[in-house]
Amino acid sequence: MNSKKWDKIATGVFIVIAGIIVSLLVALFSYIIVNGFKQLSFDFITNPSSAVMAGGGIRDQLFNSLYILVITMIITVPLGIGGGIYMAEYAKPGKVTDFIRTCIEVLASLPSIVIGMFGLLMFVNLTGWGYTIIGGALALTVFNLPVMVRVSEDAIRSVPRDQKEASLALGITHWHTIKTVLLPTAFPSILTGAILASGRVFGEAAALLFTAGLSTPRLDYANLNPFSETSPLNIFRPAETLAVHIWSVNTQGLIPDVSEIANGSSAVLVLAVLVFNLLARFIGSIIHKKLTASK
Repeated sequence: MNSKKWDKIATGVFIVIAGIIVSLLVALFSYIIVNGFKQLSFDFITNPSSAVMAGGGIRDQLFNSLYILVITMIITVPLGIGGGIYMAEYAKPGKVTDFIRTCIEVLASLPSIVIGMFGLLMFVNLTGWGYTIIGGALALTVFNLPVMVRVSEDAIRSVPRDQKEASLALGITHWHTIKTVLLPTAFPSILTGAILASGRVFGEAAALLFTAGLSTPRLDYANLNPFSETSPLNIFRPAETLAVHIWSVNTQGLIPDVSEIANGSSAVLVLAVLVFNLLARFIGSIIHKKLTASK
């Protein structure tokens, strides 16, 4: 068999694999959306949940998920990019760098339930905060930080070396070269890593189960005082997220419409992740054009 036939066979195999992946994705999304679409309504999204009565909504759980996502990414992205810059530009080859890289790999491979138990010990019991939004955000930061560091490092290393050398040859400092040349060029890849990390945050349940809790106090959305117990902006209150709510309803739910609430919540979760990813890529493309002065 000659090389052309092998090339056609390999091409066909890769097309089949791509088709299987797309088919599985479409089937999964279709199943979730079709089963949950009947439950989706304005009242379902804007009403609070109910523990015993039918017809509850997911207002607080949806807000909690978005709020924890924002806080987590505010902490994770700067630390992750900073770690990536250090590993790509400042860390010298040696035992210390190898040890740091090993630690990053170990953290990236830890199950989320382990991160949740660590968060329970550190951010719930040791600090005395109890179940809080900030505790959940810090636990998810530990969960996503290794991914962000690796993605940032790979993105910076993938920038053509000629661009860096040309900048340094003009007498520009190393840090200014990183800030004005390397980071803008690596921005699309870093954005992709941030989107992947945010998707993990939005759909995470195990780690938040032990840190953010299974309940949400009665919230007053007109109260914007972040130190008030009824304010949705209070980071020291417990917060049941949408993913945790789906798990809780399916395993401990006493309401008569358990399946409808779970299906509707799953559909909202999938659609929220999809919309967030599309918006992040759209905003990221605008920022990248401004940073690189490209059209």
